[in-house]
Amino acid sequence: MHQRLQEKTETAPTSQELWSVFDFSRRYRLAKSEENRLLRLFGKMASPRDLLLSARRTELSP
Repeated sequence: MHQRLQEKTETAPTSQELWSVFDFSRRYRLAKSEENRLLRLFGKMASPRDLLLSARRTELSP
């Protein structure tokens, strides 16, 4: 059992994919102020997980 678990963790892919904060902001239609906040927080590139967890959407006024 321990051997099987160890094999799974050794072969598990580690995603090092990075997204451009600029492209992410455009794709998710974030406000310019939110884009600037993410740029200050992460720089020009960040993992998709970090961006999705950190982005704040503002509600549109009717």
